[in-house]
Amino acid sequence: QVQLVESGGGLVQAGGSLRLSCAASGFTFTYYAWAWFRQAPGKEREFVATINRSGRSTSYSDSVKERFTISRDNDKKTVYLQMNSLEPEDTAVYYCAAKRTILTAGHYSLEDDYDYWGQGTQVTVSS
Repeated sequence: QVQLVESGGGLVQAGGSLRLSCAASGFTFTYYAWAWFRQAPGKEREFVATINRSGRSTSYSDSVKERFTISRDNDKKTVYLQMNSLEPEDTAVYYCAAKRTILTAGHYSLEDDYDYWGQGTQVTVSS
């Protein structure tokens, strides 16, 4: 049974930090590239960050570049999103997503690219 379970969301003041985790089970973690997306109230879901299968390459949206870091731990089958210098505009439900790929170096930033999704975790940044 495929499961992606996010955790680590919460309420934080502007300028603070949070680390989101996404624990995977039910499939071969290392066969997948991973990403984080987010959806703010009244807005469409948007791409945040992605990491390739090897973990050696990442890509970010312009809005989070230099503030957020995506990483993966293949032994723990977990993907992380370290979020620093948080802003009220970062308030959203954050989703992790996994894409099966044979390309170790591929980056994928479109929702339709992804095969599995987590249930989401709420991040609220107060001003």
